[in-house]
Amino acid sequence: MSQHETEAAKRERLREQLNDTHTWPCDFTFKFIVSSDGAGEADLRAIFSDAATFSFRASRNGRYTAFTISDSVMSAEEVFNRYESAAKIPGIISL
Repeated sequence: MSQHETEAAKRERLREQLNDTHTWPCDFTFKFIVSSDGAGEADLRAIFSDAATFSFRASRNGRYTAFTISDSVMSAEEVFNRYESAAKIPGIISL
């Protein structure tokens, strides 16, 4: 099995788990950690709807900010798309 097939199988397993635990559409909670330089927050806000709720907490030393974002999504695929868009932000950690 190639790495590509392994990633496809993992994605399908995650899709099944999301579909088993959520009824679409629903509010979904996303979690990220970004550098506290300010650019990460603006980039994250661009990915989510205006109706999304953002909460954040700075790390003890102030170098990083943890974001919890709740937004309405229509499907597991939309969850994947949001995480894939966020992955393009330099230095982001998706939880």
